[in-house]
Formats: sequence, structure tokens, C-alpha cells
Amino acid sequence: MTDLSAPHRPRAGARRRLRSLRVRLIAVFAVVALVTAVSASGIAYWLNRDAVLKRAQDTALNDFRVSLTRNVSALPLDASCQELANLAVQVASSGLNYDVVVVDEAHPECVASSDPGRFTTAQVPGPLATQVGRPREIGPGNPYVYHLYWQRVNLDGPYVVGGTKVVPTGPTAYMFKSLQNERADLNTLGWSLAIATLLALIGSALLAQAASATVLRPVKRLGEAARRLGEGELDTRLEVEGGDELADLARTFNRAAESLSEQVAELSAREAQSRRFVADMSHELRTPLTAMTAVTDILEDEADALDPMIEPAVRLVVSETRRLSDLVENLMEVTRFDAGTAKLVADEVDIADLIMSCIDGRAWYDAVEVDAPRGVLAVVDPRRLDVVFANLIGNALKHGGSPVRVRVREADGSVVVQVSDSGPGIPEDVLPHVFDRFYKADKGRARSEGSGLGLSIAMANAQIHGGTITAANGPQGGAVFTLVLPLTPPTTDPDRAENPKEGTQ
Repeated sequence: MTDLSAPHRPRAGARRRLRSLRVRLIAVFAVVALVTAVSASGIAYWLNRDAVLKRAQDTALNDFRVSLTRNVSALPLDASCQELANLAVQVASSGLNYDVVVVDEAHPECVASSDPGRFTTAQVPGPLATQVGRPREIGPGNPYVYHLYWQRVNLDGPYVVGGTKVVPTGPTAYMFKSLQNERADLNTLGWSLAIATLLALIGSALLAQAASATVLRPVKRLGEAARRLGEGELDTRLEVEGGDELADLARTFNRAAESLSEQVAELSAREAQSRRFVADMSHELRTPLTAMTAVTDILEDEADALDPMIEPAVRLVVSETRRLSDLVENLMEVTRFDAGTAKLVADEVDIADLIMSCIDGRAWYDAVEVDAPRGVLAVVDPRRLDVVFANLIGNALKHGGSPVRVRVREADGSVVVQVSDSGPGIPEDVLPHVFDRFYKADKGRARSEGSGLGLSIAMANAQIHGGTITAANGPQGGAVFTLVLPLTPPTTDPDRAENPKEGTQ
């Protein structure tokens, strides 16, 4: 069978890591640093880009204007194509490494270029050529009829193309200036800014790691202290350092721990007093109850000879005296478990023999069906296990009805004893409380039926053996109590029985 849950475990671990405060702090620092570095780098790049390109193109355009003005004055009015070509070469020879194309309306077939193999009027953008040939009205703010216009284009690389008309009837000159060197410089600048951004990101991650360690160290100490406090180490306190919010949190934790310690100490003292009271009361009641039991035994023997009007009262006194005696014995047993003084007197016994002895001693053999193979040996305290069997079987007979079935089996190094009855079962709202002390499902039986401690004592005796008891309803009806005991009891002191679960009978 394929385990469909396995592929989701890495995702769950990844989600837990993403929820980590350390990861979130580093992520926030990294995002802030990345946004800041990218913004600063972008602004620096665009500012430098505009400055570099503007400086290169302004220098070239100004030189082109000056060189053209200087050389065009020597051009005859009706210049030939060769003379136009010479003008293009002379203007381009200024030393700023740009090329010139000269055209004249008088020679439409002639295209004079300083580098005819590369540049002609075909590379001139149409909007630029239109603007260059358009005259403007001379005025206070415009002393020239024709202006120098420029446009950045991409030919076989980045270029700035400038053009102007010298005189209305003269030639038109265009300049082609390559910006490849400036592009290389800007690419170098871009890579430098990218590396700076990466270094800023790494630096921010390291800074976030250091900051998170500083912030999370007190939080981790607080978590450890809370865990120890939850495990019962009530003297746990945090060392307070500084005056920031984390220090205030540590002070609050210490105050809460101190208050909790005081409340637990007060509750423990009250609980100890209650245990001593119950133990002392039970002990004090045993002496008069012993005398009363002796008297009631005599009264029971003579009940048949008493006046018929008195006999019911005598039998009621006998019954209630025995019930009171059982209650006192149960209270004494509970106080032993609560005080942690209950001990095991273990011996290796056959579980089947122990169950049969319990049934025979209480004359239940006609109402109980036993399926217990012999040879299932376990190291137990026979007296305490007899109490467990007596409570489970007696509870089934009293509240469930016969036949009661007892089944024994051995499984995984443990002995399992199931006690089932033929009654209506246990209501679902009662199941969680069957081992609570003094709990009774039928409140109408509160006075006449049991002490409400039987199953609590049975659970405590099972726990002192290292086992447990569970309650459920069988598939065919009836209650099912399952006792699970290890074949060998715990080697350590059975302190686990110090605070047993409470139960009903």
C-alpha cells in the first residue's frame, strides 16, 4: 500500500521553516536591502547613462557645427559632387571619430560621404530629415533659419545622428557618431552596480543573521524556560538584562512563574492537608467500625429470632455498616496511592489461576464464563491483581448482567484480560468518566450502589504494575473493560501510581 502522506512531509517541514522567525527576519532584511540597492543602483545607472550620453553627443554635435561652419565657407556656390565629398571628409577630420554625409538639392544623384561604404542618406531617420529641411522664422529667440537636430538610433550599434542645413540654397550635412564606447562604459557600470547590489544583499543577510541571533537568543531562552516550567520546574527564572521590551518580557515571565509557584505550593499544601484528613479520618473510623462490624455480625446471626418489626431495621444496619466499612477500606487504599506509599509484592503467578481464585472466592462461578488458557505467567502482586479482577467482574455483574465473559490472551510481551458483560453498555457521555472517583452514571443509585471508587482503585493497581485499563462498548452490545499488563512489572519504584486516575464502580 502506498503511503500517501509521505510526500507531504517535506512540504510540512518547509512550511515550518518558512514560519521560523529567523527566516522571516532574514527575508525582510534581504527584501529591504534588495529593494534599496536595486532602487539606488537603477537611479545611479540612469543618471550616469544620461550624463555619459549627453556629454558624448553634445561634444560631437558642437564639434560638428563648428567644423561645418569653418569648412563650408570655402565651398563654391555651385559645388560639384567631388567638392561636396571633400567637404564631408574635411568636416569629419576633426578628430572626434564621427562620419559626415553631405547632400545638395542641386546634385540629387550625388551623396558625398566621408565613409561611402557605411553611411548614406538611407541611414538618416525620416523625421530627422524632415525637421532639418524645415526653415524657422527668425525672431528674438531664434537667430537661425535652420537648426541642428539630432536623434539616437540603432544602426549596427548605438549612434547619434545630427543634421543641419547650412544656407537655404546650400548643402545639408549629417553627422553619424557611434556611442559604442559609451555603451561599453555603461555596461561596465551596470555590472559594477549589479555586483554592488549582490554584495549589499549578502551583507544584509549576514546583518539579519546577527540581528536575529541577538533578538532570538532571549526568545529561545524564554521558550526553554517555559518548557521547563511546564514540566514542573517551578523554580525556573530568567536572567533580566537591559531595559528593552525583551527585558520587560523576561520580568513578566519571572513574575508569572513566581505567582504560579506560590499557587502550586498553596494547592499542594491544601491537597496534602486533604489527604492527611482523609487518611486520619479513615484510620479513626476503623476502630469503631471494627466494633460495629462485630456487633452487626451477631445481630445478623440472630436476625431470624428477632421481632418481625425489628428484623428489617437490623438487616439495614448490617448492610450499611458493611458498606461503610468497605468505603473506609477503599479510602485508605486511595490515600496510599495518593501518598505514593503503595508498593508491589510481586510474584510469578498463572493469570488463569488468579482469575479462577477470584471468582471462586466470591461465588461467581455460575455467572461468569472464563476463557483463560493456563500457562500465561506474569510477575504481579496477587493481592492487588485480585482487587482489579474483583472490581471489573463485580462491576460487570452489578451493572451489566450475566453472563459475564472473561478472556485472557498473551500479546507482544503483555497479558490482555477482557471482561465483557451482556448489559446495555455504557452511554457515550459516560465513557470518558468511568475511571473518575465517585462518578456514577445513574445518579439514582448514588446512595445504594457502591462507593464510586472501585474502578479508580482498579486503574491505580493496574498502573502500579505498569499497565492500564480501557473501557468501551462491544460491537454486539455490553461494556468491555480491557486490562493490559506487562509480563514483568517496572523495575523502578512505581511512583506512577502516586496520582492514579479516578473511577467509578
